[in-house]
Amino acid sequence: MVDSGSQGGGDWWFCLKHMKAEHGAGCPNKDRMGPYGSQADASDALALARERNEAWRAQDAD
Repeated sequence: MVDSGSQGGGDWWFCLKHMKAEHGAGCPNKDRMGPYGSQADASDALALARERNEAWRAQDAD
C-alpha cells in the first residue's frame, strides 16, 4: 500500500514559481509540471525535461 505522506501517494508536481516539488493542490497548473508519482520524480522534473529536449534535438539532427 502506498502512503500519501511525504514520498508516496502520487499527485506530485514541480512548481516553476517556487522551484520545488509540491504535493496535491497548490499553484495553478500553468506554473507547474506533472503530475508525477513521487516527490523524487517531481524534484527531477527539470532534469528529465532537459534530457528529453536533448534527445529530441539529437533525433531532429539525424
